[in-house]
Amino acid sequence: MPQRVRGVIAREKGAPVELTTIIIPDPGPGEVVVRVQACGVCHTDLTYRDGGISDSFPFLLGHEAAGVVEEVGSGVESVAVGDFVILNWRAVCGQCRACKRGRPQYCFDTFNATQEMTLEDGTELTPALGIGAFTDKTLVHAGQCTKVDATADPAVVGLLGCGVMAGIGAAVNTGNVSRGDSVAVIGCGGVGDAAILGARLAGAGIIIAVDRDLQKLQWAKDIGATHVVNAAEVDCVEAVQAITGGFGADVVIDAVGRPETWQQAFYARDLAGTVVLVGVPTPDMTLQMPLIDFFSRGGALKSSWYGDCLPERDFPTLVDLYQQGRLPLERFVSERVELADVEDSFHTMHEGKVLRSVVVL
Repeated sequence: MPQRVRGVIAREKGAPVELTTIIIPDPGPGEVVVRVQACGVCHTDLTYRDGGISDSFPFLLGHEAAGVVEEVGSGVESVAVGDFVILNWRAVCGQCRACKRGRPQYCFDTFNATQEMTLEDGTELTPALGIGAFTDKTLVHAGQCTKVDATADPAVVGLLGCGVMAGIGAAVNTGNVSRGDSVAVIGCGGVGDAAILGARLAGAGIIIAVDRDLQKLQWAKDIGATHVVNAAEVDCVEAVQAITGGFGADVVIDAVGRPETWQQAFYARDLAGTVVLVGVPTPDMTLQMPLIDFFSRGGALKSSWYGDCLPERDFPTLVDLYQQGRLPLERFVSERVELADVEDSFHTMHEGKVLRSVVVL
């Protein structure tokens, strides 16, 4: 039978979120119901609330989540009732041209649940990133569930569902950071610090954190940055070049996603170096630069979507590294809050006081 549970929704653009009752249908073919144990408060959820992604209100917010499979629909074989899973928004199809070329991380036809979750009056909800996890339970496609070590802390490993994976993957998968490389990361919030952690995991020799906020620079240093640059006080391009012997970094990751930070990343890299854009720009942003600069510097200019990750490959590996004490993912959890605290957590995040608030259910 359909279930009545609590959920946090954004009813209209810019309005405070609401904790209300939502209806979870029985899982259909290929679908599962997951009992959510923890869900991170990501900036993407705030962007949904403020109408920055679409106007398909009301939204069921939340997507950086981990929990336990409670029910499965027909045809589901990849997970079973009782499995501990991390939710993801890149359930690859296996049939599109990217998948058939052996590049499933670029899948063009990812899966979501077919049925809709609703309010009590039947109003259909749009789940954030096809997940909707600020709720006691959620309905997703089975491919959105990745089984991992059940002894892991849900509040920590659930963050792999979006921001932390995006950052780590930007360094490891997209940037192809190698042992001994020099890496600069512009913007040291949750995604930027995860990129620093990814660079450290890959064995980078120099890891430069760039930000204008002293607290964020301290967080970056704690995560693994070898150098910090306060962009409010110095020219960050000149600073990165000075740290790298005048050459620039092998890989520069823009975790902000603004034209000015992308240009800084471009000029802060070494000749034939790599720029990775993982910060998400808004549709109105434009870039104007001399074309000759692109030609004369060579190298690679890349965008990183979800860290170019493949959840079934990357999530279990990263969780195992965390469990072994080799990947300090717990440092991203700044506070644990309740479901009713999501709106307050948005304000805390906007003020730059946390890396991640995590809702624990």
